[in-house]
Amino acid sequence: MLTYIIRRLLMLIPVLFGVSLFIFFVMRVVPGDVAQTILGTDATPQALEQLRKNFGLDLPLYQQYLDWMGGVLTGDFGESMRTGKAVLPDILNRFKLTFELTLFAAVISWIISIPLGIIAATKRNSKTDFSLRVVSLLGVSVPNFALATVIILVLSLYFSYSPPVGYVGFFENPVRNLEIIIIPAIVLGTSMAGAVMRMTRSSILEILRQDFIRTIRAKGAKERVVIFQHALKNAMIPILTIIGLQIGTLLGGTVIIEQIFSLPGLGQLVLTAITQRDFMVVQGAVLFIAFIFVMINLLVDLLYSYLDPRISYK
Repeated sequence: MLTYIIRRLLMLIPVLFGVSLFIFFVMRVVPGDVAQTILGTDATPQALEQLRKNFGLDLPLYQQYLDWMGGVLTGDFGESMRTGKAVLPDILNRFKLTFELTLFAAVISWIISIPLGIIAATKRNSKTDFSLRVVSLLGVSVPNFALATVIILVLSLYFSYSPPVGYVGFFENPVRNLEIIIIPAIVLGTSMAGAVMRMTRSSILEILRQDFIRTIRAKGAKERVVIFQHALKNAMIPILTIIGLQIGTLLGGTVIIEQIFSLPGLGQLVLTAITQRDFMVVQGAVLFIAFIFVMINLLVDLLYSYLDPRISYK
């Protein structure tokens, strides 16, 4: 197991190297001049040239990349071109909100999707199964921003609700924190639940057709024992796979929900940085998100061996 973990961690190097190259050169070919964006259209050519020099944009591209990566390897992601603040502390500070939002959304998704997926599988081809499959299809099909807009509209019209502004940490003020997080988390969790529910249903149906399930039933085991102690655990691997992918995607893909609910998370930071041509912030945030995504995939792979002892990483 240790050898496998070390090997996977070493695989981070080429993956992150590729991501860093991609985002670095993509930001350089995006239309627009960061110096012009900062100083405005009335800036003199001398002022623009001086600002580019201050940012190191007058250097060859390979030199800019080497300077940036040299800083990243020492934990220095550079400074924001707009605010002058260090990029990494800002990313970590914004990531706290995004991580909490993703965690709450994931828990809500599991609470909704796994029980309903089990019910749909155990009542296959019944009216209940058909209804739940329609609901899951709606969950997969309806974009989360559309669902968020509808929820805000309904709550504002009938309950005088408006999204809270700002963010308060959970340990600072739990009640206020939940007021800020819970509605966006429900939106994201509901959107996630459709895919997980469909996967849960299909995985359990496949396991229920196996010979060992027939043997367990022939021995007189109760149906709930068959489902929860035998079928569900064996069906969890594909379910865990899609959950891991969803969590990794949400950690870097909550930008629309953060914009709708005015949440100062990592997604909003990246979007603002892109519109302002703040290269350093975008590069650092994308590299950080890629690192988190790969680590989540590693954790999911390690959980496979716990769920299925036949899986070995020797």
